[in-house]
Amino acid sequence: MPRSTPSAPLLAVLVAIAVGSAGCTPLGVAVGAGAAGATATQTEKGFAAAVDDTRIKAELNGLFFRTDADLYQSVTFKVEEGRVLLTGVVPKPDDRVQASKLAWSVDEVREVLNELKVSDETSLTDKGRDVTIAAKLRARLLVDDKVSLINYSIDVVNQTVYIMGVARTEAELQRVLGTARDIAYVRQVVDFVRVAKPG
Repeated sequence: MPRSTPSAPLLAVLVAIAVGSAGCTPLGVAVGAGAAGATATQTEKGFAAAVDDTRIKAELNGLFFRTDADLYQSVTFKVEEGRVLLTGVVPKPDDRVQASKLAWSVDEVREVLNELKVSDETSLTDKGRDVTIAAKLRARLLVDDKVSLINYSIDVVNQTVYIMGVARTEAELQRVLGTARDIAYVRQVVDFVRVAKPG
């Protein structure tokens, strides 16, 4: 005996129930992901870049949480086309450096913009000197046509220069480090740079 087809009003009710309850099921996740995907494709960067940014942000959250729960609580991440913006307030200058180092360790991060503020600043003289060193180094690297400044983050704490990022070649990295060592009042240069093309 053939089954009867539900009437149009009954079918509409069944569909509404199914969609309404889908949020608690794997189907709900699929629908949500599809909706997010549709939104992502409407942005300038497109779906693939949006997915990469989502993955980078998830990795950053996990990495910071596993490494230092206090730092994780203090830092906010924004990721746009592989560029990571760090904001918030951290207790010590070393925390600011650590945050940049962790952000650069995630694959496909293209740039780290560290806007973290430090609540326990060093003396005003030291702070002023650190700012001057960083500004001079960035200016010199910016006009150097053999260096891509966008691939690096620079932090200066108590006249120690910390350089993080991705060098295109070993020669570029050595050029960056040499430039940093040439700046007046620099005591030490510490690099956490990985080389995209070793050799």
